[in-house]
Amino acid sequence: MSDETPVAPPETGRGHLNGARVAVLEARFSETLATLVEMYGGRPYAVPALREAVVNSPRIDQLIHGIARGRFSTVIFQTGVAVARLLDEAERRSMLPQVLERLRKSTTVARGPKPAAALARVGIKATLTIHEPYTTQELLRRLSAIDIDRKYVALLHYGERNRELALALRTRGARLAEFLLYEWRLPVDTVPLQTMVREIIDGNIDAIAFTNQIQIRHLTLVAEQLGLGDDLANALTRRVVVASIGPSCTHHLRKLGIHPRVVPPLPKMRPLIASLADYVGQMHA
Repeated sequence: MSDETPVAPPETGRGHLNGARVAVLEARFSETLATLVEMYGGRPYAVPALREAVVNSPRIDQLIHGIARGRFSTVIFQTGVAVARLLDEAERRSMLPQVLERLRKSTTVARGPKPAAALARVGIKATLTIHEPYTTQELLRRLSAIDIDRKYVALLHYGERNRELALALRTRGARLAEFLLYEWRLPVDTVPLQTMVREIIDGNIDAIAFTNQIQIRHLTLVAEQLGLGDDLANALTRRVVVASIGPSCTHHLRKLGIHPRVVPPLPKMRPLIASLADYVGQMHA
């Protein structure tokens, strides 16, 4: 991911992590985020907090056949993973050409650059794309340009159901069909996450970088299973420098009483670590 590679930061001082040990919970881009921490002079402690589990359901057949037959006037993609899963399942059923042909004739909505890029790779330009910070509210604002009243709309969720979006679409009169093609679940082995919880509580972590709210939920869930939920919350509130990207992630932290000290202006990994390095550098100035 070339856009996530920073220019070389200063060797010490502001804009440098000064050897801080930074916990990161990314799954798909764990190596990228850890590399950014190192480039800014930190020591990454990377433990994936989730896994993407494929969902096998008869509803996948309904989705593929529905698209191929032109049932849906609008198809909403919230992630690139959902696009890839749809295309893989269509190909497995020998229906990929029909699905692609119908998608080109339908109104396709991409929530951000990743689903848009996944569609573009198969020759489909999304009818509508959503801009930063890619929130549900921004998606709904853009969808106001489309007539969905009494129209059949397919909504492909991310790793869990977006209830707010589904309710808003139904309120606008859409005949909504929801599909969950994969789920965010805890890692099969949670021992590394348990160890991270204890490292945070014991004061061995200087900062932690959250890139989505499911990481927070899984980390706190593991802590609660250990009987250490309050201890973790106290450490994240009082001692550890918490960094967060995206309104949803930051909002979820604040609901837990954890107020991130670092929230970058852009919801991307490079600004996240650069802003964290600025904060830590100021602490050491």
